[in-house]
Formats: sequence, structure tokens, C-alpha cells
Amino acid sequence: MDRTIQQALAQGLGPLFDPEFSASSFGFRPGRSAHHAVKQKQSHIKRGYKVAVDLDLAKFFDRVNHEALLARVARKVRDKAVLRLIGKSLRAGVLVGESLQPTEEGVPHGSPLSPVLSNLM
Repeated sequence: MDRTIQQALAQGLGPLFDPEFSASSFGFRPGRSAHHAVKQKQSHIKRGYKVAVDLDLAKFFDRVNHEALLARVARKVRDKAVLRLIGKSLRAGVLVGESLQPTEEGVPHGSPLSPVLSNLM
């Protein structure tokens, strides 16, 4: 049930936020891949650019601040029920052995919603 709700949220939020993401951002975006990134960099090299930056932030998914993320979502999403669902998804907790551990920060690894939320951050 959770994954279905997260997928529905991702399908609604993706088209709302994706057009505002950088044209140079390729991670976890529909219709974009590492191959597209390489082609763009090749084009930049032909135009004379000499520096490319590739970022991979350590523990990024684990350290996303929920309040900051929800504030960014709320800039475009006014529906309180949608914001509440996203917040519940972020704070659902993680099962470690037989114990449910709270999640006070981060986005869930493997969640259908995580790519959109991570790119929004």
C-alpha cells in the first residue's frame, strides 16, 4: 500500500518539479541517463569548456532534513493531505531486525518517491 501511494505521489510531483531542475542534472530523472550526461559533456568540450563537475554526495539520502524538504514541496503543493502523506512517508521508520526505528531525517532508500524528493533538495 505504501509503495502504491508513493508511486502515485511521484507521478504527480515529477511533472510539477522536473521542468525546474537543472538541464545539467541527470540523476534519477525520467528520460535522462549517464549516456545523456556524457553526450552533453562532449558537446561542452567541443564548445571549448575544459572543466566538468561530477558530484556524489556521501550519505545524501540518509541526511535530508524533512522540514526543509517539505518546505520546498509546499512552495508548489498547497494540498495539506498530499503534504501530510509525503511527511508520513518520510517518517515511516525503518525495520531493523524486529524493531521499528524512527526516521527523523533522510529519504527512504528505494522508495518510488525518493528520486523526485532528492532532486528537489
